[in-house]
Amino acid sequence: MAESKPQLKARARRIGKILAAAYPKARISLDFETPWQCLVATILSAQCTDARVNRVTPVLFSELPTPAAMAAADPGHVQKLIVTTGFFRQKTKSLMGAARAIVERYGGKVPDTMENLVTLPGVGRKTANVLLGHVYGKPGFVVDTHVRRVSHRLGLTSSKDPDEIEAQVGELLPPDQWTPLSMRLILHGRQICYARAPRCDQCPIVKECPKIGVFPARPAGPARRRSQRI
Repeated sequence: MAESKPQLKARARRIGKILAAAYPKARISLDFETPWQCLVATILSAQCTDARVNRVTPVLFSELPTPAAMAAADPGHVQKLIVTTGFFRQKTKSLMGAARAIVERYGGKVPDTMENLVTLPGVGRKTANVLLGHVYGKPGFVVDTHVRRVSHRLGLTSSKDPDEIEAQVGELLPPDQWTPLSMRLILHGRQICYARAPRCDQCPIVKECPKIGVFPARPAGPARRRSQRI
C-alpha cells in the first residue's frame, strides 16, 4: 500500500534524525572564505573531486581574488590555472562569464537569491543551492548524483529529475533542514549507499528503506575510498 503524504513526511523526519546522528558534521568539503570563492570552487567541482579543486583554488584565488579580477583576466591564463580540474575550457567560460555578469549586473557582489544566481553563466540550481545554503544561510536543497540515487531508493521521491527531486523532497521537511539533509544524503551515498552493491548491512536507515533486500550483499571488507564531489 502506498504511503500517504503524512506517513511519508513522518518517515522523512525519521530519516533526517538518523542521518543527523550518523553524520553530525556534514558540510560541503570545498574550501572557501567568500561567496565568490564558493561560487568558483563549486563550478570547478563539476566532474572533479573536491580534493583536487582544493589543491587548485589557493593559487587561483591568490591571483584572481575577485569577480572583477576574473572578468579582466586572460582566458588562456585562467585555463592554465584550472587545467587539472578537467573541462577547463568550458569552466573558464563559465567562470569569466559569471564574473562579468556579477560585475556588470550586481555591482561585483555575488547575488543571494535563486532567481538571480541562476542567471549567471555556468550556474544551475545545484550550484545556486550550494551558495544559498553554505554562504547565505538560506534554504537550499542540493541535488547531486548521490542525492538523486539515495532519495529515490528511500522512496522520498518518485522522480530522477533534479528539479523535481528538489521540489518533492523539499515538501517533506522544513526549509531549515534542506541543506543539512542534502549534505548527509551526499555523504551517505559516498560511504554506504553505493550505486552498485550498497552496504545495506552497515546502513543506519535500513529499516526506513523500501529497497532493502533488492541489492546483493556486498563482500565483507573495508569501505572503498570514494571521490569527494558535491
